[in-house]
Amino acid sequence: MDATTLALHRCRFVDFNPSPVTALAFPPLPLPSPNKKPSSFGKQPLRFGTLAVGHANGNIDLCEWTGGESDLQSSQAWAIRTTLVGPYPSKVDSLAFAIRHPDDVSADSVPLCSELRLFSSGGGSELLEWDMNRACVRRTISSQGGSIWSMSVNPASTLLALGCEDGTVRLLSLANDTLTHHRRFDRVKCRVLSIAWGPPGPRTKSASKTTDDSSDDEEDDWTDTWLVTGGSDSSLRKWDVATGRSIDRMGTDKIRGERTLVWSVGVLGDGTIVSGDSLGMVKFWDSRTCTQLQSFQGHGADVLCLTVDPTGTAVYTSGVDQKISQFCFVKTSSGEKSSSRRWIQTSSRRMHSHDVRALAIWPPYSTLPPSHKRQFPMDIAPILASGGLDMSVVVIPAALPTNTVVKIVNPISTSIHSTFEDSYHRRLAYSSGPSSTSAVQVAREARLVCCAREAGLGIWRIIKKPAPPEEEPATVDNDVDAAGWEKVLDMELNVHTNLLATAISSNGRWLVVSDLYESKLFSLSSSPDGTIKPKRIRDFSAILLAHLPPKSTSTGGLAFHFTPDSSKLVISTAVGSYILVVDLGTGDENPRVLRRFDHHRHGSSIPSDRVVKGRPADAENTDTPALTANEEEDSDNEMPSVPIATSILRLATSFDGQWLASSDTHARTHIYNLDSIQHHCVLPSFPKPAQTICFDPSRPNILVLAFPDNSIQLYDVESKNFPSWALDIFSSLPKKFTRAHDHILGVAFDPAIVAGPSLKASSGDAASVPRYALFWGSTWLCKIKLDDSGRAGNKKRRREGERSPKIDPMSEDNFKMISHYRPILHVDFLGPAELVVVERPLVDVLATLPPAYFVHKYGAS
Repeated sequence: MDATTLALHRCRFVDFNPSPVTALAFPPLPLPSPNKKPSSFGKQPLRFGTLAVGHANGNIDLCEWTGGESDLQSSQAWAIRTTLVGPYPSKVDSLAFAIRHPDDVSADSVPLCSELRLFSSGGGSELLEWDMNRACVRRTISSQGGSIWSMSVNPASTLLALGCEDGTVRLLSLANDTLTHHRRFDRVKCRVLSIAWGPPGPRTKSASKTTDDSSDDEEDDWTDTWLVTGGSDSSLRKWDVATGRSIDRMGTDKIRGERTLVWSVGVLGDGTIVSGDSLGMVKFWDSRTCTQLQSFQGHGADVLCLTVDPTGTAVYTSGVDQKISQFCFVKTSSGEKSSSRRWIQTSSRRMHSHDVRALAIWPPYSTLPPSHKRQFPMDIAPILASGGLDMSVVVIPAALPTNTVVKIVNPISTSIHSTFEDSYHRRLAYSSGPSSTSAVQVAREARLVCCAREAGLGIWRIIKKPAPPEEEPATVDNDVDAAGWEKVLDMELNVHTNLLATAISSNGRWLVVSDLYESKLFSLSSSPDGTIKPKRIRDFSAILLAHLPPKSTSTGGLAFHFTPDSSKLVISTAVGSYILVVDLGTGDENPRVLRRFDHHRHGSSIPSDRVVKGRPADAENTDTPALTANEEEDSDNEMPSVPIATSILRLATSFDGQWLASSDTHARTHIYNLDSIQHHCVLPSFPKPAQTICFDPSRPNILVLAFPDNSIQLYDVESKNFPSWALDIFSSLPKKFTRAHDHILGVAFDPAIVAGPSLKASSGDAASVPRYALFWGSTWLCKIKLDDSGRAGNKKRRREGERSPKIDPMSEDNFKMISHYRPILHVDFLGPAELVVVERPLVDVLATLPPAYFVHKYGAS
């Protein structure tokens, strides 16, 4: 590829700080029937479940596996699909998934996100249940026992146990998609810091069959008998679920008479109890006699979390000393009659720089009796996920050494090794904005950079410098040069939740921000000293409400996008999945809503809620007729289908302002014509929602879609098809790009290319102007040539029946990838051949944290 000289602004002054990871959760697997043989997942690969990541700022990221359902490997692992923004201020201490209707989910399947319920607590007395489809809180309930210190869902997903400040365990009923108080256990004089359910037992026939109807036989086929709690009084307690009374007490070690805090507990299928405490001790207990079996000084400080391997023969623990330890249940002697098994500490690794707060493993462990133990395929390594104060989720394959007799697949493709001791780990890139968007926005004409926080934002101006001499490289490195930039605005907003979305217009005149309940529009004006003064448009919420259904109470937006000429604002509403096109007006005129589009709310254009990608003709057949202005007001009644819950997270407009594209979490992309304010068409849907969408400025009818698995598609919105020349390019992307560990975050186009064809059109040399796109991820920049020149001759030879030589569209002439900058928050062009790369080095982020318990000393013996 021809070298391109760019003036580069390497911006490190943006003070964005990601939020620490405080909780992790994978969905549980459905319980098998006690009357049938235990289910085995060995016949088919187990689909990867949703990973929920809780943060200290109250947000919860829902991460989806980037590979296909039948793919055993995916280099990008989990990518954030949507973010549940928490109340401001708040935090997430505990997360738990439950199956909404356990009887409707097959025991051999993995529950989908729509089949799950998600609960969280944040140090207060309120338990939150989230609506994951609408990305908001569904309901709350008080613990009635003070602050919630721990929570756990029973294996059958029918009860939720809460460990409370007042020393009680409270059970909440989850039956039939409800959330009600069910029982309160006896009170003890300590906080209940951790809780875990024991293995369920088959319900007796007399208890399960109350009628002659045999269909009730499997309705309540498992019954919970006991659970275990860890307290702040140096002890564990075993509880009878039926009576709510303590069966026995297990005491832990003490030092100098101080109380030991039991931060984490777990239970295995054979009844063995595992505990981790504030002394760094990991202990194994016999649940029948409530006596200690084994004890390990596994850590140098508090053990904050633990998780159990899917087979139940390994336990992973971690905490303040940043070390993740592995304990395995192994044979210690040989012989037919004298063989015995013991727990031993097999290995430990440090993959975090600060405290580890949460551990989770996929596939999850099901606390089932040995007679119903699940069998998983031995040739696929489980994935251990961990998170803590250093902001990033770390994933690592965690196959057991005893399973290495067969070739094991490493699902995240980090190395050929798959055991916990020998394999390579990798960090999942943290997202700067909600739902894997960028918190950084660039106002191209005004040369402004805007960065949003939980409840505020900052704006900087990049000062234009004179062009360097030709013999010097055209690079402007502003990471330490204070003269290259200046901060012009810092705002703290009165919000009810963390900010959902922000946007700034290209001319720097308009700024819009939103939480879950309200969108705020500001008019920006520059003062003589260079600072910017914001003026809020007070009537903006009322203007939006007038074009929403009568019962609407929220004007919040999930995504905003200004047209390139800064004359219109496009809003996707946080509630209701509407798209509003707003004319911002000129002078003192108030903004006005031009049109409301409801197409994402309905699945009438989608057979079986899915448009199948195929030939260009298929895209035309799935086109949805646009509503007229008179039909729009009654669109809810006109549409034949029931509105569906979705989130419109991606918006894009063409450079000439004619086309608008919107994409939602159901992988549907709609195209609208902004000249006529009409719906134009709907794209065939893809297996995954688009990570980013953008129009090619040099060809305004070409829409670029990039996906979390680093695949790319081009769509011609005018002819409603996928250009064949683009399919040739993207079907031959090199593995260096498609298997990059960090997925695509965005795409940018050089404005210089827009002027190029128009200048050369008169001479007929427009086709010679090279067109390229700059794709970027957290740790890489990739330049890909998007040009159909040179392919017309190949098609002509094929039509003539000649054999043409095999040509690789993604040769070095068409593809260039670099990894000089990391981690990247945003990439965009300020002007022709002038690029802005916003970085937030991890070392700068970690410098804001308190000192770590353990610091590596390189070169020391």
